[in-house]
Amino acid sequence: MTPTLPPPNGALRVPARNVLRDVEKAFGQNTFGLAEMKSRLPKSVYKRLTATVERGEPFDETVADAVALAMKEWAVERGATHYTHWFQPLTGRTAEKHDSFITPNAGGGAVIEFSGKSLVQGEPDASSFPGGGLRATFEARGYTAYDPTSPAFLVEHNGSATLCIPTAFASWTGEALDHKIPLLRSLEALNRQATRALALLGEDVGRVTATCGSEQEYFLVDGALFEDRPDLLVAGRTLVGAAPPRGQEFDDHYFGSIPERVMAYMNAVEAELYALGVPVATRHNEVAPGQYEFAPVFEDANVAADHQQVMMMTLQRVAKRYGLACLLHEKPFAGVNGSGKHVNWSMSTDTGLNLLDPGDTPHSNLLFLFFCTAVVQAVHLHQDLLRASIATAANDHRLGANEAPPAILSIFLGDQLSDVYEQITTEGKATASKSSGFLGLGSPVLPTLPRHAGDRNRTSPFAFTGNKFEFRAVGSSQSVSFPLTVLNTIAAEAIDDLATKLEGKLGKKRSKKAVEEAVQEVITESIREHTAIVFNGDGYSDAWHREAVEERGLLNLATTPEALATLTDDKNVAAFERYDVLTRAELESRRDILLEQYALTLNVEAATTESMAKTLVLPAALRYLMEIGEAAEAVEDLGLDPSGAKETAGGVVEHVNALRTALGALAAARAAAHEADDEAAAMTSEVVPAMATVRAACDALEKEVPADLWPLPTYRDLLFTGK
Repeated sequence: MTPTLPPPNGALRVPARNVLRDVEKAFGQNTFGLAEMKSRLPKSVYKRLTATVERGEPFDETVADAVALAMKEWAVERGATHYTHWFQPLTGRTAEKHDSFITPNAGGGAVIEFSGKSLVQGEPDASSFPGGGLRATFEARGYTAYDPTSPAFLVEHNGSATLCIPTAFASWTGEALDHKIPLLRSLEALNRQATRALALLGEDVGRVTATCGSEQEYFLVDGALFEDRPDLLVAGRTLVGAAPPRGQEFDDHYFGSIPERVMAYMNAVEAELYALGVPVATRHNEVAPGQYEFAPVFEDANVAADHQQVMMMTLQRVAKRYGLACLLHEKPFAGVNGSGKHVNWSMSTDTGLNLLDPGDTPHSNLLFLFFCTAVVQAVHLHQDLLRASIATAANDHRLGANEAPPAILSIFLGDQLSDVYEQITTEGKATASKSSGFLGLGSPVLPTLPRHAGDRNRTSPFAFTGNKFEFRAVGSSQSVSFPLTVLNTIAAEAIDDLATKLEGKLGKKRSKKAVEEAVQEVITESIREHTAIVFNGDGYSDAWHREAVEERGLLNLATTPEALATLTDDKNVAAFERYDVLTRAELESRRDILLEQYALTLNVEAATTESMAKTLVLPAALRYLMEIGEAAEAVEDLGLDPSGAKETAGGVVEHVNALRTALGALAAARAAAHEADDEAAAMTSEVVPAMATVRAACDALEKEVPADLWPLPTYRDLLFTGK
C-alpha cells in the first residue's frame, strides 16, 4: 500500500526522449503520412492516392501493391517486425491482430513480404466482437478494410515495433461493426449537403469536412496504490471510499504547478504523440487533485478520432514506466470532479474557409449565419440523439455534477450571437453586432486586452466558443467517433433542409440580392422555430431544469437506458438512413450493444462492491472490534470505566450490521435484475441504489477503523501521494 515515490535526483527516471528538442523534425516520424508517401511512391501512384486522401475520390486499388511495398520498407527500416489492421470495434476500444512480415520460402529460409492484398483486406473473427444481433455466433466471417485517409503508424515496444494500419471493420454481409465506417459515411453526407448549400450561396469549393479537436482529461495515481484497489483494477473507478479531509475546495490544483514526476510523464507522452503525428498543444493540471489534461489542435474528424484512441492508449501505456496508473474513467472518485472529453467541432472547406467563423460582424455574415442556424436546428431536432451518443454507465455518474453539463441538451451562443439572433427573431434581419471592445486592467504596465464579444459557459452541454461548437458532455473514456457521426449526420440533415427551402424561395433567381433576401428568410424561419434550444444561463439550476422541460419542451434523459431508448425512434432512423450512414438494423444493433455493455458494467461493479465489502471491509471491521474488546477487558481489569470502548464498539457494530443488511439487498437486486425483462432498466432502478447503500456503510466504517487495519488505499493516499 506504500506509494512508489519518484527516485531522488531523477535517478532511474525514464528521460523524455530527445525528440522533444527538435519537434519539427520529430513530428510524425513514426507516421506513414503524405510526406513519406511522396518521397517513396511513384508520382502516378502518389497522385492517385492523394486524390482519395485529400479530395475523397474512390480508392484506386491498382495502387495497393506499390503502397504496401513502400509502407513495408518504411516500417522495417524503423524496426517493425509485424503489422496489424488496427480497428475500432463496438467495444469502444481498439483491436489488433499482429501478423509477421516474415514468410517462409521453398528453400527453408524466409523473406519479408507485405502485399497489396494484405494491406487492403484483413479477416478477423467477427463473432468475437459485439454484433448486436447483426450476425449469429456461428456466422464468424468479418473483414477489415484499409482506410487510406488515416495514416498508418508505428507503435514501438521492447526494441521492436508494430505497423498499425487504420482500418474499417464490417461483417461478411456488409454491415458496419465498428465506429469508423459510420463516421466516414457521415463525413461524406456532410460534404454533399454542405457543398450543395455553398454553391447556392455563391461559394465555389471542392470539398467540406468536419474538423475536430478533442480535449482529454484523466487522473494519475501511484501504480502501487492502484494495484491495491480491486475496484480501480476491475471497474476503473472507486466503488467505496470516504471523502478525504481536503478535496478540491481550495481550487488550488487547477492550472497549478505540474508536479515533477507528472511533468516527466507528460514529456514522455508528448514525445510519443508527436512522433505519431498527434498535434497535442496544451497540458495542465485540471480541477481535481491528481487530475490533468492534454488537448490537441484541430484535424480532419476521421484522423482526429483515430488520434484520440492513440492518445488514450499512449497515456495508459506510458504511465506504467513512471510507476503511475492513468485513469480514464469519467468518475473515478466520488466527491471530486470527473473527467470529460470536450469535442470541439466545426466545418471547413478545402479552400481554408471555416464555416463557423462569424468574423468581426456576424450580423452581416450570411454564410456563417446559415451554417450556424443549421447547427441550432439540428441540435434542437435531435437532442435525443446527441444525448444517446454520450450515454454510458460511466458518464451517468458525471453528467449534471458540478464539473459537467446536465443531461438536458441546450446550446450556449453567447451575448453577441444571441443578440444577432434576437434581432433576426423579432425583426427578420440583424443590422448590428455587439462590439467586443477592450479590457483595461487599471495599471499602466499591463497591456490593454481585446475582449471577446461573449463570455464562456461551463454549464452548457453544447457551447459556441468563437469559431466552433464545443460538445462538452462527451465522456473521457469514450471514442469520439459516434458523437462525431451523430453531429455530422444531423448537421447534414439540417443543411439539406435549409438548402431545399432556399432553393424553393429562389426559384430561378440567382442575383446576389435575391440570395441574401432568401437566406434571411430561411434563417429567420428556422431560428424562430428552434430557438427553444438556446440557453445562456446556469445549466445547473433547478429553475432551468423546470423551464427546459415544462416550458421549452426539452428532453431530460437522465440515465443511459432512457437515452438509448430514443436511438431507434423513427425520426432518428430516418435521418441515418436518408444519408446512408446507418441502417435501421445497424442502429438497433448499436442500441442493443450499448444497453448490454451498460448492464454488464453495472453487474461487474456490483459484484466487485460485494466482494470488497465481504472480503476486505467486513474483516477489517471485525478485527477492530476484537481489538476494542481486548482493550475494554484490559481497562476493566485495571478497575477503570470501559464504557468509552464499549460505546465505540457499539458504533462499529451498528455500521457492520448496516453493511450486512445492505449486502443482502444488493445480492437480491442483482438477482432480480438478471431475471428482469429489461435488465438495463432494472440495473438503474434497483442495483445502482443498492450499491450506493453498501458504499455508504463501507465509508462509515472507513472513518472508524484505524488506518493500520484499513485494507485499502484511501482517497487521501490516491489523490495526494506519489506524485
